[in-house]
Amino acid sequence: MPKTPGHSWRLAARALAAGAALALACPGLAGCAGPPPAASPALSPAAEDAGKPVVLATFSVIADLVREVGGDRVEVVSITKPGAEIHGYEPTPSDLAKIHEADLVLDNGLGLERWFERFVRGLDVPHAVLSEGVEPEPIAAGAYTGKANPHAWMSPVQARVYVSNAEKALAALSPADAEYFAQRAADMSAKLEKLEAQARERLARHPGAALVTCEGAFSYLARDLGLREHYLWPVNADAEGTPRQIRDQIAFVREHAVPVVYCESTVNDGAQRRVAEATGARLAGPLYVDSISGPEGPVPTFLDLVAYDLDLILKGLPQ
Repeated sequence: MPKTPGHSWRLAARALAAGAALALACPGLAGCAGPPPAASPALSPAAEDAGKPVVLATFSVIADLVREVGGDRVEVVSITKPGAEIHGYEPTPSDLAKIHEADLVLDNGLGLERWFERFVRGLDVPHAVLSEGVEPEPIAAGAYTGKANPHAWMSPVQARVYVSNAEKALAALSPADAEYFAQRAADMSAKLEKLEAQARERLARHPGAALVTCEGAFSYLARDLGLREHYLWPVNADAEGTPRQIRDQIAFVREHAVPVVYCESTVNDGAQRRVAEATGARLAGPLYVDSISGPEGPVPTFLDLVAYDLDLILKGLPQ
């Protein structure tokens, strides 16, 4: 349950966050003029009035996954907004307010939110990592060679691990709602299993099919469903679209007669357009990885994101 009912602890948290925000924005206070920047509201007024536990997630994709499991019993807040690039995100002073108002902090793990670690270190708030229990898939190239690929949520198989971890963390936060969370988690896992089964049925007719993308964000999906993966760069913010990466991608597409290539919604697709032009492959997409869309977009929820990407990938298989 929330640490302290009502508004008083939240007001204290805002005061603490405001001081931290000033320190973040103006280290040593040198050169600062006027009051510290105002922290953006992290909570809806209805959530404050209802006294719901506040769950903070680092980015919109896992925030929506947790929201689906938590239902109307918790208020889920994402640090990043829909459409934001999560790799190398630069936290703002207002993000500190969200952290200090949270009853539970959830992140992806697998090295994704390195920018976030300094903010939760020593923070007296329950914290859970949603990828706990996922067998890491190592990055095969680039500056992060050998480190875990962080995009485990893109596989419906590994996403069920996230759902289970979210359920456990929410049940520990609000034990009275444990049965409610368990039922919602079971429903979500069943939907992910159905998406997996449908994809496996289609892919069985295309053994060894290749998935060619800008970012190497589909390694877990490829591993779990038997796809051959190739990408321009392993992780966003790594070297992106270099001449060598483009040459290697062109060679792979030609060698395997790949009919469709893809790029992700949060990155520039210029390099992949060059691959498509050089090979005659069609550039489709975008695929959604690091962010859900807005309410009017094609992937307003986590389940929509998984279903949309799988459908787009399956439609790109050789006919």
